[in-house]
Amino acid sequence: MKAVVTVMLKDGVLDPQGKAIGHALGTLGFTGVNDVRAGKVIVLDLAETDPARAQGVAEEMARKLLANTVIESFRVVVQAE
Repeated sequence: MKAVVTVMLKDGVLDPQGKAIGHALGTLGFTGVNDVRAGKVIVLDLAETDPARAQGVAEEMARKLLANTVIESFRVVVQAE
């Protein structure tokens, strides 16, 4: 199974990378972009075959290592291969 973990900074946490991307988009002529938030996507290829257990394992990995839960939130989506 594949687990896709999306990690984003929590609302209210300064996102300098997102601000830089937003500024660069503006200088390239892209208008109408009100805000940009940058994050990361981690794809895990798990040996687990039970979707519920894969979800739990991936969430534990995210909580313990992949996300700094003080300033970041995460979402896990499990996909069958």
